[in-house]
Amino acid sequence: EAARVLETLHANLEGGALVVAPADWSEVHSIAEQLSAQHTVAIGNRSLDILHVATALHLGAKQFLTLNAQQAVLAKAVGLKVKP
Repeated sequence: EAARVLETLHANLEGGALVVAPADWSEVHSIAEQLSAQHTVAIGNRSLDILHVATALHLGAKQFLTLNAQQAVLAKAVGLKVKP
């Protein structure tokens, strides 16, 4: 199963359906610190949830895909359109 998933990932990268976007990690961490200070007490997000949302903001995302309810609340709180 893992090999099949990796093959699909590679095919999607080669076909352009997915792209690898470079990130300035010091900027992502700075955004994450701000998000944590502003929202963690009220929402109770975990550190990786905060880093995912911070990365999306850093990369200029308008939509955010997640199945994590708390992560969705944070993403919505910072103006991202959450799907599904």
